[in-house]
Amino acid sequence: MATFWRALPTEGRWLLSTVAIQTLGRGLTLPFTIIYLHEVRGFDLALSGALMSIIAVTALVVTGPGGTLIDRYGARSVLLVGLTAMIAGCALLAYATHPAVAAVALALMGVNFGVSWPGFNALIATVVDGEVRQQYFGINFALVNLGIGVGGIIGGFYVDVDEPATFTTIFLADAASQLIPMALLLGPLRHVRTQGTDEGPSGDDGEAVSYRAILRRPAILWLTLLTFIAMFIGYGQMEAGFPAFARQVSGVSTQVVGFSFAVNTAVIVLLQFAVLKLIAGHRRTRVMQVMALVWAISWLILGATGLLPGSLAAAIGVLAFMGVFAFGETMLQPTVPAMYNDLATDRNRGRVNAVNAAAFQGGAITGPIAAGLLLDQGWNAGYIATMVAGCAAIAVLAIALERRVPPTANGVVEAAAPATASGAGAATELPEPPTPR
Repeated sequence: MATFWRALPTEGRWLLSTVAIQTLGRGLTLPFTIIYLHEVRGFDLALSGALMSIIAVTALVVTGPGGTLIDRYGARSVLLVGLTAMIAGCALLAYATHPAVAAVALALMGVNFGVSWPGFNALIATVVDGEVRQQYFGINFALVNLGIGVGGIIGGFYVDVDEPATFTTIFLADAASQLIPMALLLGPLRHVRTQGTDEGPSGDDGEAVSYRAILRRPAILWLTLLTFIAMFIGYGQMEAGFPAFARQVSGVSTQVVGFSFAVNTAVIVLLQFAVLKLIAGHRRTRVMQVMALVWAISWLILGATGLLPGSLAAAIGVLAFMGVFAFGETMLQPTVPAMYNDLATDRNRGRVNAVNAAAFQGGAITGPIAAGLLLDQGWNAGYIATMVAGCAAIAVLAIALERRVPPTANGVVEAAAPATASGAGAATELPEPPTPR
């Protein structure tokens, strides 16, 4: 770590500090937003789930235009707009007593989420290069999860559904945490320029790289459907379905919910790179099938907690759910993004990754809505059954995808590659660093 830190340019050190601070503020509110909307402000669970989906809907709408603006005006300018929207959204949500006000606040937060990831990635690629960039993304992923986990612990100990002021405080703290990266962008990072660096194709055969042409490719179409379902039963439930089920069905405290996110963080930080070694050389579609099995087990564990609501066993089960689920995440993150990019070319890489992002956001949008509807009707067993069925669908899609994806994009080294005397074949491309949730 010390060697890595010394190798970073000054701008890279400032930027890494920004990421850590931002995620700490996000961790304060991430596990408790739907609890706040439902239990503190009194919105019914279905409405609360729909409100939560506004973040993802807005992010989906602004991601495409946001990328264009980043290329035209620079990541720094766009990020400043996004951070301003985030500050306004968090401050407004802290005092939102009407669903319309909460909707506006969550939309403002969605604007930031839509531009922050491509914006910060552009800044990282500008100030850090070579092997240090790869190390940066790995440490960045660990810090994102660490910040969210620590924030979740602090929030879990602090918030109290009988004291609305405690929720107001954490949302204001989240808003205040955005002032630090804003200050860095206006200060030490003010000279970093990302615009004008992309020399893309002239576009004279644009139809060949259009979204329609991309989605006509069977491998990408099946992979996109798999990604959507994975997001629907995965990250789409982390901010809505899981906390609501843990509180309403499992009967655990907010402290347990907060600790569960810390367990998630610990598993990812401790196991991600070990899992990368274990899955190296294996077909990515097979890894996806194992991930589906792991996630199915995790949802069954959560469902079992409803049999003993409010008990110590339920609390342990909720924590175990998050740990097992996180183990599955360590398999998802390196496989799906790597396959998308191996199926892409330099002419259509942006659009292929946009298809990936759209599938991600689509799952994040529909997941909270479905969770709110199922749990609001008291269909607790149906909710768990839906999640397990989604895991089964992922396994089936992975089997179908294996028949359609080229072996090289499936993480298989071509047999034609000549081996050396020591038995080493052609170098295998390393998976991309995982993406934060």
